Amino acid sequence: GVKRFVTMSNGDFVEPLNLFKQELEKLAKLQRKLARQKKGSRNSRKTKRKIARLHRYIVDSRRDFLHKTSTKIAKNHSIVYVEDLKVSNMSASAGGTKESPGKNVRQKSGLNRSILDQGWYSFFQMLSYKLERGGGKLIKVDPRNTSRTCPRCGFVSAENRKSQATFACIGCGYRSNADEVGAINILRAGRVRLACGTSGAVRPLSAGTQRDLLQH
Repeated sequence: GVKRFVTMSNGDFVEPLNLFKQELEKLAKLQRKLARQKKGSRNSRKTKRKIARLHRYIVDSRRDFLHKTSTKIAKNHSIVYVEDLKVSNMSASAGGTKESPGKNVRQKSGLNRSILDQGWYSFFQMLSYKLERGGGKLIKVDPRNTSRTCPRCGFVSAENRKSQATFACIGCGYRSNADEVGAINILRAGRVRLACGTSGAVRPLSAGTQRDLLQH
């Protein structure tokens, strides 16, 4: 996610690096400086090198973070279930087209930057080959309703997701962190897919399965 880079079904999570966001002000300052300088001058070439170094630092630091996080998870788990996220669709242009202009462009642009800053696609690739190298596997499941389904009673509603961080079931009153709820539902859907070869759709849980998942 954006608020939490990784959330596990047992409640453990990894904070995002958000390096591009951290360095955005410095990068913007250098770009403004370059715009004021004479094109092709020695000072402009010097500023371009600083911008290039900053971009390399962001890329290298993000790659290091992704490698360390994926290695830790792969070492401690043989099977990992994740949402089958369509990153390219999620980070599509906020402006839309002339025929169909975008809405809330500023907010969507900020979200797009945050999504791309996480490096989810590269993370999934790293995690997949590291798991396979150790004899494990990465299983992707349909993300529909994973954050809207109550892991206690199975009730599905958009109103269960009170905010980005809070889940509160309007059916049984179960409350938890929304990302943790999503992780529990992803685990359950992934186990269904692994066992039955289905699409991994979220279904209501039996009482015994609920206890098992909440303990893990």
